Amino acid sequence: MRKILGAVAAVVLFACGSPSGTPEGRTEAGAVQPSEGLKLAVEPGVTQGTFREVVFSSREVEPGVYRIEVRFNGMTLTGLMDAENGVSALDGFAEANGQDTQMTDADREVAAALYAALNAELPASDAATPEAKYLRRAVGLWAQHPNTVEMQRTVMGEQGRGYTMLCSYAKCNGKWTGSCGGVYNWYSYAKHDCNKGGFDYAGNQQIAQLGDHGTCSGDEYYLSNGTWLCGEPDHWSRPKVMGICFGRCGGSCGGDTQYTLDATNHDGCVRNGHMLASGYCDDQFVSASDDELFAPNCY
Repeated sequence: MRKILGAVAAVVLFACGSPSGTPEGRTEAGAVQPSEGLKLAVEPGVTQGTFREVVFSSREVEPGVYRIEVRFNGMTLTGLMDAENGVSALDGFAEANGQDTQMTDADREVAAALYAALNAELPASDAATPEAKYLRRAVGLWAQHPNTVEMQRTVMGEQGRGYTMLCSYAKCNGKWTGSCGGVYNWYSYAKHDCNKGGFDYAGNQQIAQLGDHGTCSGDEYYLSNGTWLCGEPDHWSRPKVMGICFGRCGGSCGGDTQYTLDATNHDGCVRNGHMLASGYCDDQFVSASDDELFAPNCY
């Protein structure tokens, strides 16, 4: 769940691995730090702060229940997450009159920048406090929210039904290191349905190498006639592909490490001839929402 568009790509690629080997969470010399402008306070039971024009907070309101609020661009995004039961009520509305609203490209750009800043400053995976972890996950979900999906909705997750883990396909912490160096571990298939055909149509399927295996100018690699090329094949018949954290929940290689079936299928849609906010990928986005909010980390 991580196709990034336009200017957003420059903000988030800091944590997506690079050909030059820049370490995660760091930038090239002289580059702007992703967390520049972030003011963050993490205390028992609450994580809150500001980021440029954004005001955000995450509080434990009952044991294991967290209320999240993010405000920017005249809009308020809210989430009430019951982590123990895997249930969340999400909403988004205009601050001026409380009416329903939708995410625009500009809104997603702000949310993606906030997500990148939180990833840069908060501890990775389960080392973060629950308030910080669920704030990060919710912001990552909103950063990908299509404008054709209702903001007010209930998200429910239950392992084996709501989400299916694929941790075994992201060996060595998703990297080609140690015993995993250059060893392929394909997942068949990353698939979606769209106007070109259903799930069984070979052009809607990719054979994906899950994990973070580099990026070429912000894009991915695909195998053609035995050679790895940079780009994204558009509805080819089951091409082999790999790239930046394929199959991992979140809009970039962020602080959480959930590799799931639905996230893989969402990646297989937005990286296969469609854009992040494409209506053709709405069903994959909805299916992967509970994975991003509630699935456990793989490492």
